[in-house]
Amino acid sequence: MSRPNLRLLACSVLIGLATAGGVQAQVAAPTGTLPDFTGIVEQNAAAVVHVEAKYNGRSQPSLPGGPQAGPGDDERAEILRRFFGMPMMPSPEEQKHTSLGSGFIISSDGYILTNNHVVDHADEVTVRLQDRRTLTAKVIGTDPQYDIAVLKVNSDAKLPAVRIGDSQSLKAGQWVLAIGSPFGFDYTVTQGIVSAVGRNLGGGDQPYTSFIQTDVPINRGNSGGPLFNLQGQVVGVNSQIYSNTGGYLGVAFSIPIDVAMNAVEQIKSKGYVTRGQLGVMVQAVTDDMIKVYKLDRGAGAAVTQVSPDSGAEKAGVEPGDIILSYDGKIIDQPGDLPPLVGLTKPGSKVPVEILRNGKRQTLQLTVGAAPRDPEARAGRGSVPSQATGAAALGLTVGPLDAGDRSQLGLRSGEGVQVTDVQGQVAAEAGLRPGDVILRVDQHAVGSVGDFREATKDVRPGSTVLLLVRRGEQSSFIGLTVPDRK
Repeated sequence: MSRPNLRLLACSVLIGLATAGGVQAQVAAPTGTLPDFTGIVEQNAAAVVHVEAKYNGRSQPSLPGGPQAGPGDDERAEILRRFFGMPMMPSPEEQKHTSLGSGFIISSDGYILTNNHVVDHADEVTVRLQDRRTLTAKVIGTDPQYDIAVLKVNSDAKLPAVRIGDSQSLKAGQWVLAIGSPFGFDYTVTQGIVSAVGRNLGGGDQPYTSFIQTDVPINRGNSGGPLFNLQGQVVGVNSQIYSNTGGYLGVAFSIPIDVAMNAVEQIKSKGYVTRGQLGVMVQAVTDDMIKVYKLDRGAGAAVTQVSPDSGAEKAGVEPGDIILSYDGKIIDQPGDLPPLVGLTKPGSKVPVEILRNGKRQTLQLTVGAAPRDPEARAGRGSVPSQATGAAALGLTVGPLDAGDRSQLGLRSGEGVQVTDVQGQVAAEAGLRPGDVILRVDQHAVGSVGDFREATKDVRPGSTVLLLVRRGEQSSFIGLTVPDRK
C-alpha cells in the first residue's frame, strides 16, 4: 500500500456563497479533574470575529503551504475546484469569490489580527462580530513571510479585545483552545494540547516562523483565529494544517503570538516588517561532518556560504563553521536559526557561538536587514469618485529612507514610495505598495510634499504620467481619472 501524499493546506476556505451560523457559549461550573474551558469561551468569544474577503476576479488569494509535492497542474486545479470552490483561471461566470476565515480583536479601537492568506489581494473585507454586526474592514498591512494581516474597523463603542500571552513559555503537553469559523460555522470551540514547539516546516515554507504544533481540531475557515492557553490569553494564530484530504488529521500549526505581535507593531508603525539577516547559508550537520570534525553529535547549523560585506563576513564567520548558539539560544538544527535572526532588529549586535577546528569561540555579529518582501502590502480602501488632487489617483505615498534608496540604487532626495493603493484606476494599472514614484508628468518628486504639489491639479477626466521604479526597472505608467459626472 503506497504512503499517502501529504501536503500543507491553508485552513481558510473559499466558497461561492458565504454561510453564517452562530453557536452561543454556555457557562458551566468547573467539574472533575480535566480543565473546563467555558470560562475562557465566555470571556473571549466576543473578541473573535468571522472574516469574509471578496474577490471580483481581477485578483486571486494566495494559498500558502509551500511547494505542493505530488499533484500535477491538472490535479492541482481539481484540488482547488473541490476544496476551495474556484478554478485556477476563473471563467467570466465565476468572477466573484469569497474567502472565509477567522480573526480576533487585539485592541478596543478596532485593530484585528488574522492571516495574510485569508485577505490576500481581496477587493473587499468585512468582519462579523458575535452580536451579528457586520463591519467593513480596512487592510492596514500584511506580511506574507509571517502570514500576518492587520485589519482595522470603526465602531461607535469600544470593542472587546483579547489578552495577549507569552508563546515562549509554552510547553508540549499544555492544554490549548481554539475559537474560529471552520467551514463558516461561527464561534466553533475546539481543544487539545501543544504537541510540539519550535516546529520548522522547511526552508520554503515560512522559514522565519517556528510554529506551535497542536492536536487541536482545525479546519479551513479557522485560519487567523486565536489559540488560547488556560489563562485565557492568546498564545498563537491558527494558520495551517497537515493533511492529504483537505481536512483535519490531528496535526495543526499556529504562529506564535510573540512573532505575530512583532509583525503587528511594525505594520502599525511603519507599514511593513523588517527582519534581521546574518548573510550565511547553512545546512544540517551530516554524519560525515561528525566523523571528520570529531563531533559528539550533529547539533548546530553548518555554514556553507558567507555573503560578501554581510554582518557574518565582517564578524569573521567562515564556511565550515558550525553555529552552536545565537544570542544565547542553542541552535540544534538549521531551521532554528532563521526565526531567531528574523526577529532581531537590524543593526543589533548579538553574540554568535561557533565551532571551528574543534574549538568553540564567540563572535560579536552586527545583524543586517533582510530584503523587503515584495508581496507585502499596505492598506487598501476606497476613494470618492469625484476626488481631486492626489486622492483622485487612488494612491497614498510615503517617504523613502536612506536604506531604501540605497537598496534601489537611487540618489538622495529621489522618489517617494507607494504605501496604499486605494482606487480602481491605480489598481488596474498594476500599481502596488512598495513601488517608487520618481516623476509625475515632467516633475521630479523626492518627498511627499513634491508629490502633492505635482498632483494638485488632477481632476476627473485628466491623465497623469508616472515614472515608476519596481525593483531594478523603471517604466512610465499613465493613469486616467474617470469623469463620472
